Amino acid sequence: MTDSMAILRGAAAPAGWLESLRKRALVLAVAAGALSVVGVVVAPEQFFRAYLTGFLFWVGVPLGCLALLMLTHMTGGSWALVARRVFEAASRTLPLLAALFIPVILGMSTLYSWTRPEVVSASELLQGKAAYLNRNFFLARAAGYFLVWGVFAWLLNRWSLRQDGGGKPELHRRLQGLSGAGLLVYMLTASFASFDWLMSLDPTWVSSLYGMHFVVGQGAAGLCWLILLARWLTRSEPLARVYAPRHFDDYGKLLLAFILLWAYMTYSQFVIIWSANLTEEIGWYLPRRRGGFYVLSFVIFALHFVLPFFLLLAKSVRSDPRRLVWAALPVFIARWLDLVWQAGPSLAPDGPVFHWLDPVVLLAIGGIWVAAFAWQLKRRALLPQHDPNLEEALADV
Repeated sequence: MTDSMAILRGAAAPAGWLESLRKRALVLAVAAGALSVVGVVVAPEQFFRAYLTGFLFWVGVPLGCLALLMLTHMTGGSWALVARRVFEAASRTLPLLAALFIPVILGMSTLYSWTRPEVVSASELLQGKAAYLNRNFFLARAAGYFLVWGVFAWLLNRWSLRQDGGGKPELHRRLQGLSGAGLLVYMLTASFASFDWLMSLDPTWVSSLYGMHFVVGQGAAGLCWLILLARWLTRSEPLARVYAPRHFDDYGKLLLAFILLWAYMTYSQFVIIWSANLTEEIGWYLPRRRGGFYVLSFVIFALHFVLPFFLLLAKSVRSDPRRLVWAALPVFIARWLDLVWQAGPSLAPDGPVFHWLDPVVLLAIGGIWVAAFAWQLKRRALLPQHDPNLEEALADV
């Protein structure tokens, strides 16, 4: 390996840029957090509603990155290797997200009708679901989800760090084996988390596709975060020589697959429920087909599918990081809008689509998370060391 390639092997993310990002994110978190505190006082119910959608959006980014991290170990290739450190840094923020779940716990009585005894006593259906939908089991499951995700993230990061230090060759196979099992566990736990945290806002409604729809959305969010971040990383040396057009082309193809799968599941769920026309199922869609939520559904469809779909068909867009950002950014924004669309009518069917607390709380949580992510990313070299795919990843350097 040439001296230039040896330097790139140990390349670190630009510390100055990341420190600037961390400080700006903290300033944003403090400012938005102060406004959020005001919201707790003047509109506590709206605060908890805004917090739930904001939390679900931001927890979806590291969870999507965790799933993509396991996918990189399973598939290999240069696209996966140059993205791995971003995914690892995001996965290491999961303990922070577990702590940020506390306000959701504090607002359970406001958010979830099945926590109110008078509501349960008046509904025979909820009484039948009480063994699953109860406060203690809800908290136990949430703790279990974060514990499982945290263990997988910890092992993947720990073994990857050992590999950097010249660990045994079997570490590569061990990471692959853990990732194969981890993907299955992630899909199960994330699906049940979607049932608990989002679908149970309307406890009388069920959908067999809902969990996978939630998982695909998290994968899209994680990939969009990678694309947005990698665009800025390519502006500094020596990382500008690490990321090649072929890497972004692969990211664009993968993003296209995610939005196609999201659109398929969204449409399939709607068609199946709408054609069956069952009272207990169709009621979930009715408030979402009226007023501002109906308009929002078209905005989400445009941002999450139509616009990125046509952009990503062109290789000139996929392989150019500056252009690819314009396909990833609408999807990233649409992920939050989709959560607002799903949660809003269940929490306040006659209320406004947006409240000023919605973006404020989103930015407060996001500022905290981005600051933590930037701190984690600068702690390690951007490229894994001693990985079998490293030579291929640097082949064009």
